[in-house]
Amino acid sequence: MFVCRGNRPSTCLQQALITSNITQNGRFRLVDERKSRIFTVTISSLTLKDSGLYLCGVQRNSGLDVFSAVQLEVKEWCCVKTIKMSGSVGRPVTFQCPSPPQHHNDTMLLCKGHSVNNCTDMMNQSRFTLQNVSPSSFSVTITKLEAGDAGTYWCRSDPEASVGNYTHFHLSVDEANHQHSDASVFALFALPAVMLVVMVLVKVYKNKCHKK
Repeated sequence: MFVCRGNRPSTCLQQALITSNITQNGRFRLVDERKSRIFTVTISSLTLKDSGLYLCGVQRNSGLDVFSAVQLEVKEWCCVKTIKMSGSVGRPVTFQCPSPPQHHNDTMLLCKGHSVNNCTDMMNQSRFTLQNVSPSSFSVTITKLEAGDAGTYWCRSDPEASVGNYTHFHLSVDEANHQHSDASVFALFALPAVMLVVMVLVKVYKNKCHKK
């Protein structure tokens, strides 16, 4: 069993990407399911370049090898770069977006939503500021994170909506640190008040003892 690219059975085995003798080869993995009389080849981390025609071959001891053709189509949106980010409520967080030199003068966009085709432009929000614009990139900073800022973001500088022009971000927002900070501030204010009450009580007690 073997798999190759192209449509030439005569040279397929010699140019095989993977065979039953070598079941793991880089991103290609072959599993022989003998009971079902099939074999499965898995390609991990697909790219657009993986699109094309493949031949699955079975070598026979007598007669001609048996082949079946598979046309693989990789859709471009599968390959958008995804960056996971996290931040805390009340603190800033920055999105770093690539910007090809040929699109340096185009409108720079950061939008929020599950899909590129249905997302809300965030550049007109007061807490979102454009910074560090260079020929190769730009950044957008959220000055004070809120819990509602968590979600999916997309950024681009090219007016054409194609895979190479978008970067996909997934932002999670931690509220625990903010609550802990509020508690710490409260403790700092509460501690002097408690100490003051204790000092007053001690002073009153001393006065009572002195009168007696």
